[in-house]
Amino acid sequence: MSYPPETADPKFAIGQRVRARDDCPAGHTRVPRYVRGHVGVIEAELGIFQFADAMARGDGPDPHHCYTVRFSAADLWGSGAERGATVFLDLWEPYLDPA
Repeated sequence: MSYPPETADPKFAIGQRVRARDDCPAGHTRVPRYVRGHVGVIEAELGIFQFADAMARGDGPDPHHCYTVRFSAADLWGSGAERGATVFLDLWEPYLDPA
């Protein structure tokens, strides 16, 4: 396991489209199923934080950049979603791929 330094550059930029990974990791994860596989937009880069999944597994520190990602409710839930509604989630880099 490699640890990015506290000064590591973020992989994603504000305004960039990203896709939440559509995987089912064993054990703890903080990425909700309802966003997996969906595309969102980076709204903010929050800095480097301990990756909660690694800590929950007992793997020790595994710091990664964390981002606020905006998802369209219509993209997540279709026509049943409130018109114009959005969902904001704070997600770590390992949960995201470029879209």
